[in-house]
Amino acid sequence: MAVEQTKAKLSATVIRKMGPLLGLLLISLALALLSDRFLTVNNLLNVTRQVSLNAIISVGMTLVILTGGIDLSVGSIVAMAGSITAGLMSAGQGMGTAIIAGIAIGSILGAINGLLITKGKVPPFIATMGMMTVARGYTLVYTEGRPITGLTEDFRWLGGGYITGIPVPVVIMALIFIAAYFLLKKNQLGRYIYAIGGNEEAARLSGIGTKKILVTVYTLSGLLAGLSGIILTSRLNSAQPTAGMGFELDAIAAVVLGGTSLAGGLGTIGGTLVGAMIIGVLDNGLNLLNVSSFYQQVAKGLVILLAVLLDRKRDK
Repeated sequence: MAVEQTKAKLSATVIRKMGPLLGLLLISLALALLSDRFLTVNNLLNVTRQVSLNAIISVGMTLVILTGGIDLSVGSIVAMAGSITAGLMSAGQGMGTAIIAGIAIGSILGAINGLLITKGKVPPFIATMGMMTVARGYTLVYTEGRPITGLTEDFRWLGGGYITGIPVPVVIMALIFIAAYFLLKKNQLGRYIYAIGGNEEAARLSGIGTKKILVTVYTLSGLLAGLSGIILTSRLNSAQPTAGMGFELDAIAAVVLGGTSLAGGLGTIGGTLVGAMIIGVLDNGLNLLNVSSFYQQVAKGLVILLAVLLDRKRDK
């Protein structure tokens, strides 16, 4: 019996770690056979650029979900940070000041989420859903429901430029994933994050400052959502008040598809990258195959459901 349980645990571990990568390879192979444009250099660069936005948000979402929480406000933070950044630049502020302000807004909103959850005892789902509505509403008020345009050429480089042939957003994404890897694997904070997700009460009783860590985690989630909003604004050369809608679902799907448990305490940052690639490759492939946007929504919804079902299966 003990041997069978050990084999079952080993099999589950292998599936959690290798399953997402295998799924990505199979999807890529299928799309390569169905479309001769999929494996072209231009298309692959386009895929990585598109993936980078969701992947950056997904890093913050991974940290949150590892603690057993959820963050539904990231899409609205994307829109608000982008709008604040664009609004400041259109008002004559320097690009550096505007970018810092956008990132700060994201961090502050994330910190408020953390304080509502830890000090206010509000469940993460409710706290971040409330912030999602507040941030979206303020963005509409700030922009008066209209896009903010007239951004500088230097700012456009952030979302549309290249560094040695690699899109700038992809370089930023890579740096963030490297930093997140070291945070989770080589840093005490990372160990505490896993501990809180495994058993928050036990972590607190062992002397871990759970409230401080949770506020830090939600602050980082807001910061990365704000950064993603700035990159998106740069890429579009305008701040759209409706930007980021549905981004929270893509981020959650990427995290869960990558093997992170919704119950917390189990998952890897590398898996999240693979999960984000699955979402991005699927979107790109459906576009190349001229699939209706309506059916694309259906497909994405099925992927999210599949991700949750796989998560429940892995946790049994």
